[in-house]
Amino acid sequence: MPIIPINYMAILVASVVAMVIGFIWYGPLFGKPWSKLMGWGEMTPEKMKEMQKKAMPAYIVSFIGFLVMGYALAHALVFLSAYFNVSGPSIGLMAGFWSWLGFVVPVTLGAVLWDGKPLTLWFINASYYLVVLLAMGYIFSVMV
Repeated sequence: MPIIPINYMAILVASVVAMVIGFIWYGPLFGKPWSKLMGWGEMTPEKMKEMQKKAMPAYIVSFIGFLVMGYALAHALVFLSAYFNVSGPSIGLMAGFWSWLGFVVPVTLGAVLWDGKPLTLWFINASYYLVVLLAMGYIFSVMV
């Protein structure tokens, strides 16, 4: 089996970036509508502090999930780069987009429909993963 060149520092950076995007995405950008669509009601500062204390295990699991996602995307990017014999941001963005369209969209859309949640909630969540995967693909393509 060939050794696949993986930049572990890029995976770590991309995972941290994914968490930062999440803090912004589910905070100032879409925090209020997302909270209402989730059925949690209005988020007061007190409620936010209480939830943040309880959320530490979720943050840890999410970060580990992003490490795994980054590792898988990095592998895909290595094979795509070799197959198409190209490098640079365009291949990273393409890998991120197709991973999102092929894996994230079907799973998240099905889950939202089965749970009876509004499509607006799906849009907020799915577009977050699109931005994360595009950012990861970009990071991997420039941190060679």
